[in-house]
Amino acid sequence: MPDIVQVTYGQTGQSSKINALGMREMQELAYQARDSQYLLLKAPPASGKSRALMFIALDKLINQGLKKVIVAVPEKSIGGSFSTTRLKENGFFADWEPNPLYNLCTPGMDGSKSKVQAFKNFISNNEKILICTHATLRFAFEELEESQFDDVLLAIDEFHHVSADRDSRLGELLRSIMKKSTAHVVAMTGSYFRGDSAPVLMPEDEAKFTKVTYNYYQQLNGYTYLKSLGIGYHFYQGKYTSAILEILDTDKKTILHIPNVNSGESSKDKHNEVDTILDAIGEILKVDPETGIIHLKRHTDGKILKVADLVDDTDFRQREKIQGYLRDIKTVDDMDLIIALGMAKEGFDWPFCEHALTVGYRGSLTEIIQIIGRCTRDSSNKSHAQFTNLIAQPDAADDLVKLSVNNMLKAITASLLMEQVLAPSFKFKTRQSDDDKSDTDAGEIKIHGFKTPSSKRVRDIVESDLNDLKANILQDSDILKTVSGNVDPEVINKVLIPKIIQIKYPELSDEEVEEVRQYVVVDSVIKGGEIKEVGDQRFIRMADKFINIDDLHIDLIDRINPFQKAYEILSKSVTTKVLKVIQDVIESTRITMDFEEAKILWPKILDFKRTFDREPSLHSTDPLERRMAECIIYLKEEKRKQTNG
Repeated sequence: MPDIVQVTYGQTGQSSKINALGMREMQELAYQARDSQYLLLKAPPASGKSRALMFIALDKLINQGLKKVIVAVPEKSIGGSFSTTRLKENGFFADWEPNPLYNLCTPGMDGSKSKVQAFKNFISNNEKILICTHATLRFAFEELEESQFDDVLLAIDEFHHVSADRDSRLGELLRSIMKKSTAHVVAMTGSYFRGDSAPVLMPEDEAKFTKVTYNYYQQLNGYTYLKSLGIGYHFYQGKYTSAILEILDTDKKTILHIPNVNSGESSKDKHNEVDTILDAIGEILKVDPETGIIHLKRHTDGKILKVADLVDDTDFRQREKIQGYLRDIKTVDDMDLIIALGMAKEGFDWPFCEHALTVGYRGSLTEIIQIIGRCTRDSSNKSHAQFTNLIAQPDAADDLVKLSVNNMLKAITASLLMEQVLAPSFKFKTRQSDDDKSDTDAGEIKIHGFKTPSSKRVRDIVESDLNDLKANILQDSDILKTVSGNVDPEVINKVLIPKIIQIKYPELSDEEVEEVRQYVVVDSVIKGGEIKEVGDQRFIRMADKFINIDDLHIDLIDRINPFQKAYEILSKSVTTKVLKVIQDVIESTRITMDFEEAKILWPKILDFKRTFDREPSLHSTDPLERRMAECIIYLKEEKRKQTNG
């Protein structure tokens, strides 16, 4: 099927240019905030967060009086990103030179006595830089006082692993260090979305951080080689191993992530799945004893493909050989296909990768973004990067049909979120008069009746947290149920979305909630639309109509479903029979009517009666008409309850 999302970029080269200090655009942006005690850096994969941290850390050590730097990463393989780096040769005033003795991202248990002791030794000696895993940091912290982190920079990579949940030891550790020491903190993440509902930081802690946000559009638009990115889905029935060759093009450098053994897509025998895939592609000639790399002779033309199997975890030494080879890849011909399960996501760098192919729905938006990030490095061997998700198609006869439908809906809404993340950003303002025109060249759109953010908190949310908030909205179970098209757009925009905002930001006033709501809805609708120029006028396509940008009004935008594209994707991607299965499942767990929704639907019911001279029917094929009919029943029932006291 065609891509759900297809974004084209300008190849400006801006994001990879370096300044007089050897910094790329994002790194320079982060370095400008180097004096902050608490710094939160949100930037996409491949934007250079590791090196940005080196610049900031060295300035804190040399110019700001800090004594030590501790870099904590989620897994050992990422520790290599912080190894010795020559920065002076490009104009910076110092090199990054950690002592290998204090790189604790080495084989062995993260909580071993030797690693914890090395951490404690570091705290009390004259060494400047230590690199460890999140786990080693947690174990060592249990044996230290917070005051021992005074004048220390704590840098936490892949910060989305932290949680404000009381059961998150890393979150507790961070709060404790912030409260009881003079430590500085740099938190870095390529994706601030969590797969669960717990926030990364509590609002009062997050407010202490200076935020530097560098978005995906800035990164990808500023590349030299990559021109476009596609995100698509392929639905299959039966076993995924029999459908995979339909979309696995072995001429493209590919990372294939097979499904988790606990998922419905898995056969529960991951090793057999890998063997089946390899057999379908070609014939194994040898496994290189030095590197562990499989040499596979392709059935179609006899070409020799190099394949890395990261699924097989039975031989630790073999796994280490393969990982060592992958870390040292220098040319495009060094690797053709990587098959992985839990690995090759965060921090994994293979710039030549053209296609990230993932089997099964990933429950975490973080994971999806991390996987997409594996193929969006800029490299001379590719102008297009592709992410494809292979997902089981719902079957009415299947006991797991509800789960299957839910997975499909989540996958589609995840792609809508990615479309929002990957598109250029606009700034929205109140249109004061007919002469007050929008300037889309400057990224500014003016809207009648639009509420401009009135407080610093609202401005911070729309400037730094908008995509995170959209992730919350698109993961909400009630929003997922609107994909079947049976919920009025104004109910989505004026009832469901404000409820989610109130839960995420309980400290906001009603007026601030409305300001955030308007910004979310407007941004979602505009980014989901298509802007077209006719002469000196600009039009935006919304809900199958082209509207002059200068005629936009918040009331008009509120009548548009910001997630309409999800329904269009669904209806185009599956057969009528499968679409009926999906709608039936949603119908069986549909949103319960409440007075807020009824209040919005009632004027529409009156309009319907005037237009068609009848009441809406429960048996209509139009889901919105059925919903209006349900509203009448709901209101009659409410009236009966009131009459009976």
